[in-house]
Amino acid sequence: MTADRPVLAGVDLSAPSLAAVRWAAREARRRDTTLRLLHACVFEDAPAREPDELLLEHVHRWLHRAAQVARDWAPGVRVETAVRLGLAVDLLLEEAADAALVVLGSHGLGGLRGALIGSVALRVAAEAPCPVVVVPGHQPARTGPVVAGVDRSESSEHALRFAFEEAAATRAPVLVVHAGDDDAGLAARVAGWRRRYPDLEVRTQVVPERVPARALRHAAPDARLIVIGTRGRGPVAGGILGSTGNALLARSVCPVAVVH
Repeated sequence: MTADRPVLAGVDLSAPSLAAVRWAAREARRRDTTLRLLHACVFEDAPAREPDELLLEHVHRWLHRAAQVARDWAPGVRVETAVRLGLAVDLLLEEAADAALVVLGSHGLGGLRGALIGSVALRVAAEAPCPVVVVPGHQPARTGPVVAGVDRSESSEHALRFAFEEAAATRAPVLVVHAGDDDAGLAARVAGWRRRYPDLEVRTQVVPERVPARALRHAAPDARLIVIGTRGRGPVAGGILGSTGNALLARSVCPVAVVH
């Protein structure tokens, strides 16, 4: 279903963004689709064009390096690169409409000089129409479970689907976590996914914790991926992810997937 849609990775001029490139490269190869590396440029209005030309040359060299990192990390992956003029958030959201997945680094410098990509990641994760994965930089490969956070909302079903697909592809166990005083019908909700993926090791855990983000981080300190749903409150409602998504993206030491 997503073979014609690329995995889109935002690339800035910082080393941490290469962690997102590596994660995205493996995902694109797994999905048998193209990895599209996008850099957003904003040039200053000035009579002299040489600084902008030098910056553009540097950007193309960096993208070439990022493409090579992707090919080294996921041999055989198809890679295309693009440099576009505009703000990173606007361009990523525009291209996300035709992407299977968006992958971003959690920190670094964005396409707008001096802007923290943390703000870009939050906006894109909140408003993109496709799943968004935010990858922290400088972290070793993690071998724990894929953790899915669920509540009573319909968005949790989308999160479960994404989590089980990722776990099946990487042969990882799945840990489904609900934060609260009751189990929210957890066993029944997971039963269908167990039948669909009988070869996966699946565990459920109810954590009596009032802060879901804390419950998810503590449930599996070695998690390779945390997956959460969102109720789709995009730009109409201010583009907010909610406290759980914001806290996870700000503090998680493993990749976090936000599934719309």
